[in-house]
Amino acid sequence: MARLPDPVLSFPGGCPDCGRREVVLPPVLPEVGDDFDWDVRDFDGFRLFMLQDLAARFPARTRWTPADLEVMLVELLATQYDKLSDMLDRIAGEFALETARRPETVRRLLKLIGHDVLRRSQDLGLPPFDHAPAPGDLRSDIERLEQYWLDYPDKMDQERLAGPRLIRTQRRMVTLEDHELRLVEHPLVERAHAWSAWGGSWLVVHVAVIAKDRRRLDPPGEYTDALWRDVVDFHREREIGLPDRLAQPSVRAVLTPLVESLRLAGQAVEVADAVEVGVVMRLAVQVSPHHFQSEVRHAVEQALGTGPGGFFEPGRLRFGEDLWASDIVQALMALDGVEHVCLNRFKRLGDRFADQTASGRIALEGLEVAVCDNDPKHPPRGFYRLALHGGRKG
Repeated sequence: MARLPDPVLSFPGGCPDCGRREVVLPPVLPEVGDDFDWDVRDFDGFRLFMLQDLAARFPARTRWTPADLEVMLVELLATQYDKLSDMLDRIAGEFALETARRPETVRRLLKLIGHDVLRRSQDLGLPPFDHAPAPGDLRSDIERLEQYWLDYPDKMDQERLAGPRLIRTQRRMVTLEDHELRLVEHPLVERAHAWSAWGGSWLVVHVAVIAKDRRRLDPPGEYTDALWRDVVDFHREREIGLPDRLAQPSVRAVLTPLVESLRLAGQAVEVADAVEVGVVMRLAVQVSPHHFQSEVRHAVEQALGTGPGGFFEPGRLRFGEDLWASDIVQALMALDGVEHVCLNRFKRLGDRFADQTASGRIALEGLEVAVCDNDPKHPPRGFYRLALHGGRKG
């Protein structure tokens, strides 16, 4: 520690009014040269530097051997410096997510940026929480997760990469495309279409949706266990509220928490049903002589059905997409046993709509979506008449 110099008072000539205060300052400390190479980080570097310093201090000594006491002390010091240097590198590496190697550090850094690995693993039932702990295992959930990462470092690296990607993913609904994409991600939505319109005071974003299995938005919902499980996982992963299944919530009630959590503040969003346009067709199919009519009829019903891969599968046709007769003929001509297809009637359901067989096109616009369930119980949802010629009976 530097010391303040002591002042000395003197009274030359014995006069009490002629005193002087004298301070003798210490000499300036000499500058110490810094010739240490701060880039030295390992055993060989530390050992070489200290041996060079010894050789410079004792130039008269020209021979140094590993058995010399000085060389042994140098190597002991170089070993400790190497350990301290490695410790310093490890500690510095734990401050960054890319270089951290300790499971507890990776978990804390991910939580710091908003990615709670522990909670996510517990909610989704990911390892090691995909099974109950062994009897007598008194470890906490944090200890179980960190031990799992020690046993499987590749799983920790996967979370290390997934964390920043998840929090950087844009999930807010800003543009019209965002409204469509966020709703289509939901297990209950097959397709969505968004547009904006002036609501009298401000712009309102309208989103029309085609729900799973063509459910309507407002009637009470009945969901299968598998579908409801997907819905629960979707909401839990995004930390979004969900109505109680026992209350039979409608599709709108399930989608409302999602819309409210992702829409912009002050932006009004209204969800509406698609406008389904029933289609009426009359088809004549020439069956190959080597095929049974029953087989071809079943194949046509599947090709034009609403099941997976069917032409009228919910969500396959886009909003406002025109329906072309050539697409239907192409779908039927691709079936085995079909030699020729003739479309004799092709129109919208209703007497006020003209037959479009000649033009081969039913024009749709806006929120309209073509449907043809061919269900006698629901004729407004479209139907067709199928006549088979040729082939084998049966």
